[in-house]
Amino acid sequence: MSYTQENISFQKPSKEILDLADYTRPPTVMMDSKRETMILVYRPTYKTLEELNQEDMKIAGLRIDPKTNISSTVSYVNNLKIKGLKDKKEKQVKNLPENPKLANFSFSPDEKYLAFTHTTEKGVELWTVKLTNAKATKITADNLNANLGRPYTWLGDSNSFLVKTLLENRPKLKSDKDDLPKGPTVSTGTGEISQNRTYQDLIKTPLDEENFETLATSELFKIDLKGNKTTFAPADMYMGQSLSPDGKYLMISKIEKPFSYIVPYHRFPQQTTVFDTDGKKIKVVNEIPLNEILPKGFSSVRKGKRNLSWRADKPSSLYFAEALDEGDQEKEAEYRDLISTWDAPFKENPKELFKTNLRFAGIEWGNEENAFLSEYWYDSRTIKTHWINPKTGETKLLSERNLQDIYNDPGDFQTIKNEFGKNVVQIENNKALLIGDGYTKDGQFPFVDELDLNNFKTNRLYTIETTEKKEDIIDILDFKKGDILIMSQSPVEYPNFYIRNINSNKSKAVTHFENPFKGLENIQKEVISYEREDGVNLSGTLYLPANYDKKEKLPLLIWAYPTEYKDKATAGMSSKNKNAFTYPNYGSFVYWVTKGYAVLDDAAFPIIGENDEEPNDTFVEQLIANAKAAIDVVDKMGYIDRKKVGVGGHSYGAFMTANLLTHSDLFAVGIARSGAYNRTLTPFGFQREQRNYWDAPDIYNRMSPFMNADKMKTPMLLVHGEQDNNMGTFTMQTERYFEALKNLGAPVRMVLLPKESHGYQAKENILHLLWEQDQFLEKNLKN
Repeated sequence: MSYTQENISFQKPSKEILDLADYTRPPTVMMDSKRETMILVYRPTYKTLEELNQEDMKIAGLRIDPKTNISSTVSYVNNLKIKGLKDKKEKQVKNLPENPKLANFSFSPDEKYLAFTHTTEKGVELWTVKLTNAKATKITADNLNANLGRPYTWLGDSNSFLVKTLLENRPKLKSDKDDLPKGPTVSTGTGEISQNRTYQDLIKTPLDEENFETLATSELFKIDLKGNKTTFAPADMYMGQSLSPDGKYLMISKIEKPFSYIVPYHRFPQQTTVFDTDGKKIKVVNEIPLNEILPKGFSSVRKGKRNLSWRADKPSSLYFAEALDEGDQEKEAEYRDLISTWDAPFKENPKELFKTNLRFAGIEWGNEENAFLSEYWYDSRTIKTHWINPKTGETKLLSERNLQDIYNDPGDFQTIKNEFGKNVVQIENNKALLIGDGYTKDGQFPFVDELDLNNFKTNRLYTIETTEKKEDIIDILDFKKGDILIMSQSPVEYPNFYIRNINSNKSKAVTHFENPFKGLENIQKEVISYEREDGVNLSGTLYLPANYDKKEKLPLLIWAYPTEYKDKATAGMSSKNKNAFTYPNYGSFVYWVTKGYAVLDDAAFPIIGENDEEPNDTFVEQLIANAKAAIDVVDKMGYIDRKKVGVGGHSYGAFMTANLLTHSDLFAVGIARSGAYNRTLTPFGFQREQRNYWDAPDIYNRMSPFMNADKMKTPMLLVHGEQDNNMGTFTMQTERYFEALKNLGAPVRMVLLPKESHGYQAKENILHLLWEQDQFLEKNLKN
């Protein structure tokens, strides 16, 4: 493949953008369940290209660093501090490893310790920090196996772990150079119909199979806080471990053969066994065969036990769902799933708990007389929540709504740790509390509701009614005293935690994180609402330069991402809040407000398919209607030159951008990043499209910018990570689309960012990306 190449080194954007992009990231916060202790978690703002340049193995849907035996995509933490919720100052954690690369955090059951892993040059170690003295201690050598996720599980005594370690004499990983193939690679179809997406990084050869087995195989050991260890189980491909609430049993899953060349590792055969904590086998509780065959549809599932987990409200009881319709949403069935419970030591058969009319979507346990079960159906977007008495079998439908109906979301239950140290719905005097986001057509007003389980009526106890800031209820600390934990922010005030007393309405700051983006403090920001030509309500966040006075018509940049809906009402609902903190990042155009552009960020681009219609039946028409409405409203406000409008998006937003430039003349430029442009390369569905190519070839072809490349004559910047790992958005999608556009005479530029996957991480690449976008916009739009 030959391109008109430019030999270019990494560049940095102009000062206005660089001052915002080259910042120190404030910490994120973890809290214990009692909301007494905060862990301040510090990460580097970006990775470096050197970090991304480490050799990794792309296998079975994973990307693994074979030197250290942990995912090569981990975003590491490099510092920890501890702060009591009512303390004035935080404490630096002492004795952290040199050059910390921390991950896999987990509180001990008694929440006196925080465990985490540290990745050295050779491997993964287990560490803990005691929260009372903020002192870190190394527990193991760097020989843990984190290739399939967290390599340790706390045991119930809060003094020991079950850890996965590498084999002492692990076989050497092989490369293509080590062995000549012993034969061809052969796959067969059995004649069964299935719907599998286009997964990346799969096993491709028998050599890959050998390497995956080597990488996945661990030994299991018990180890205490002093480093004393004993063997728990011999080597196998252990996948996940889960401790029963009473700490007496361990449920352990392992991968079995045969492996697959068409699906990732989590769909390989699995066996799940319950052991006691001495390693004695109690019962094989689940056997899952290779899962290559799935019926079509987002409400279809595999056969057999699913969602096998411990009940949080009982000492050692499992629950699971099992399809009654063979997992096929197309089959007529009164009941879709059977939910059962199964008490250890599993000598009796499972007991039926509930049959769902829709697909099981989860359960929150309260106590032995109260649980809350949800069921869901994708095609209608219906979600139902039921109250269940697990003892008597009594049930009550609590709510039924469209999942995307955010204005009628009843909220989430307040939880508390029970006697087993597990999170359960807090129930006092047979009443439960719900915390809601409080989105309405008039703005956001978070709330606390009380659900009376005697008559199932709700009572509004508290509402945040401020319109000056964005405030969210994080937790209820002590409702009798009136203390709640909130997060408060404004466009120029970084999100911080406060303790508020709802009786006095006084708030006390818990954290004091500073705004790292001072360059945006004086810009103008508002959430605008407007209508599409068919009456659908739309919204977006509009940014204007500081001191802008309407005398000059500005170029406009629109950043968006399409979302599918089943009705116009829910499509028109907005969760935008004008008081949200303005946080620029490479995934938006907000930087350019400092360069004299108007920016409409997160513009609503709903794609609606009502009744029997599918949203994508009119995808292109609805894209254009959304874009026209956005441009019209900002133009009517008198801010812009509508001949100077650009559009951009990432992933499905890139797909949107290419279609808008292909099928409309609304835009002067487009920036499309990490998209998929040829839908015949994703023939078994994409995004939320359930039909395959052969069901709807005209839809696939019309929606494919590649198939319509001859119509695209607008300047476009195509960007893609060189090693994209996302399902369907192969880097080849951009390469082939660029080749088509170039040969058809379109003004197009392609930038492949070295070592990057679907989301970009290296500082060198992100700053260069901002430079590319800046140069492109200055040349093709502003001037």
